[in-house]
Formats: sequence, structure tokens, C-alpha cells
Amino acid sequence: MNISLHLLTVLIWGTTWIALKLQLGEVAIPVSIVYRFGLAALILFVMLLVSGKLQKVNRRGQLICLAQGLCLFCVNFMCFLHASQWIPSGLVAVVFSTSTLWNALSARLFFKQKIARNVLAGGALGLAGLGCLFWPELSGHSASRETVIGLGLALLGTLCFSAGNMLSSLQQKAGLRPLTTNAYGMMYGAAMLCVYCLVSGTPFTFEWNPRYIGSLLYLVIPGSVIGFTAYLTLVGRMGPERAAYCTVLFPVVALNVSAFAEGYQWTLPALMGLVLVMLGNVLVFSKPRVVMPVAGKSA
Repeated sequence: MNISLHLLTVLIWGTTWIALKLQLGEVAIPVSIVYRFGLAALILFVMLLVSGKLQKVNRRGQLICLAQGLCLFCVNFMCFLHASQWIPSGLVAVVFSTSTLWNALSARLFFKQKIARNVLAGGALGLAGLGCLFWPELSGHSASRETVIGLGLALLGTLCFSAGNMLSSLQQKAGLRPLTTNAYGMMYGAAMLCVYCLVSGTPFTFEWNPRYIGSLLYLVIPGSVIGFTAYLTLVGRMGPERAAYCTVLFPVVALNVSAFAEGYQWTLPALMGLVLVMLGNVLVFSKPRVVMPVAGKSA
């Protein structure tokens, strides 16, 4: 079950970049994000109400949902959106992939979970692999004030994503399922981003064409309703540090799709990076060996 959820998340989030690219046009990106999570929240609430599976959430749970909406469905998207204007998308992907390590450290700090060596080693291999994958893009980008700003925003977005993971884990420990908390979180995130658009004077426009509507629906249903539910279910079942390895794998899927759709050509460093990412994946999902005491000797 965990492997199926993992593959589903990676395949969905590895292809959402196509829909995000198709979203670019007359509609401001923050407005498109409001549409995305507003519609996703509406779909989730309708599904849960019709099926009778909407859980009751007390005041504490609602406050955590509000914080989760701020971290996962609002601030982190805005950070990555603006970071991409300052630094290459490959560098953003590399920074985002460090969420595996941030999640491991956060789980240790807040939930007193031991940091498994195989998870840290796998995350480090994955990060090195992404560095190889995006090396041409990274090596051709000179350091500047804009680079520092972009890196800062990408790191802030990654930390927000990691915080959202911890909040979801906390909710699941309290018995709240991701479908319910995502519905409230997406509603709160869309509402806060809507307020931001109103305050900043960003116009609420819409493109009534197949390109925009189709990409929006893909981001709403597979990208948000299914993708976030699958991922946060993994957070509860496997732990935040293992689940976050998805952030290392989906850029690999995106590059493979790009090779098919846009003519991306694999290079030797990129292939080496792919091997490192796959080895990291094996390490993250491997079970630590338990050393059994030898008979007649004290453990």
C-alpha cells in the first residue's frame, strides 16, 4: 500500500509542472492558486459530506488546519513562485528536495523520533543526484544578490512545506484523516491567498479556453485532491522523513516527461544523477538491520 501511494504521488507531482506551465497567461499565478485550492476544498467537502466521512474537528484541530493551510497551501507556493523568478527551476528543485532532511530533523525535534541513518544517507544521495541532474543549469548561474533572495525564498518555502508535514502528522496522531484536514486546510489556504490578492489589487480574471480549464482541473483533482491526500497519508503511515523522498523523485519524473514532450536530452552527469537518486530511494525504503544478540553473550 505504501509503495502504491508513493508511486502515485511521484507520478502525479512529477507531471503537474506541465499543467502549471499551461496555467501561465492572462490569469495571475496567485489567483490560479486560489482557484486550484478553492475548487479542491469544495470537491473534498462534497465527497466527504455525501459519503458521511467528514470528521468533526474541534477548535484545536481547526487552528492546526489553519496553520497547515498557511504552510502547505499558501505561503510555500508563493515562496516557490517568487523564487523561480530569481533562480533557475533546477536550483529550486534541489532546495526543495532537502525537505527529506528537514522532515527528519523536525520529527526528531518535535516527536522525539530517532533519525534513521539509512534515511539520512538516502536523502544525501538523492540531493547529490539532483545536483548532477541540474548541474548544467546550476553551473551556468552566477551568484548575486538575486540568487541569495531566490535561495532564501526557496528555503523558506521548503521549511513551510516541512512544517505542514509535521502538522499533518500531528493531526493524524489525533485521529484526523488527511481527507478531512486537507479539505479545511485547502479552504483556509485559498481564503488567505484570496485576501492577499484583494489587498495587493491582483485582479480575479479567468481564461475560458480548453488549455486553462484543462490544466486547472488537472491541478485540482489529481494534483491536489489525490496528490496531497496520497502524500500526507504516507506522512502518517511511513513518517515525514521517508514520505518526503517524493520531493527528490518527482523532478526525475518531470525530466523524463520533458525528454518525451520537449526533447530534453540526457547527459552523462544527468544519468549519474539518476542512478544516485535511485540508490537513495532504495536506502530510504530499506529497513534498518536489527542486530540479534548471540546466544550465550550479553546484548
